[in-house]
Amino acid sequence: MNENKLREQICRLSASLFERGLTFGASGNISVRLDDGWLMTPTGSSMGNLDPARLSRLDREGNLISGDKPTKEAFLHQCMYEGQKTARAVVHLHSSYSTAVSCMDCRCTQNVLPPLTPYYVMRVGDLPLVPYFPPGDMGLAEAVRGLSDDHHAVLLANHGPVVAGGSLESAIYATEELEETAKLFLLLQGHKTRPLNDEQVSYLKQKFGRK
Repeated sequence: MNENKLREQICRLSASLFERGLTFGASGNISVRLDDGWLMTPTGSSMGNLDPARLSRLDREGNLISGDKPTKEAFLHQCMYEGQKTARAVVHLHSSYSTAVSCMDCRCTQNVLPPLTPYYVMRVGDLPLVPYFPPGDMGLAEAVRGLSDDHHAVLLANHGPVVAGGSLESAIYATEELEETAKLFLLLQGHKTRPLNDEQVSYLKQKFGRK
């Protein structure tokens, strides 16, 4: 897909996320990796009405070469790309249910959500919780970088999910699956649940390639 089509895809899919309430205001950001850099959503912009021509165009070193100033959370995207070498896109949202889970006192920070459905295992896998850091704190970059080799999705404490994928569509599908599982998890609070067992999870990971 050429760059112009990628710009249009970013804006179209961002608007879909906004219209469905998965992002709001000027929150959330998306990036797509190019052969010689990145396209990113600009800082302070609403994902509901992005202009393809004003998307931030960065070179391999992360320098802005055209468009508006990139999201101030660009470092999160770069850290995910460093670990996920085959990733072509990263999605970061402040979606309600995932963010609600990120605010809970989680007992298992190595895998925050239980494997409630096979599609969650297939599209997300394990979801580690990244400790809380204030916005813009570069300690967050180091924390994400330390997990990105082994995880294509992480949950930032009191913040929201960051998800990498082999394409923008696959990153968005995984983010949506994460949000739906977070919703199920919250709906099931106080109820006896039956998540997938270790054998079932292992089978799905082996069959569908999610390590």
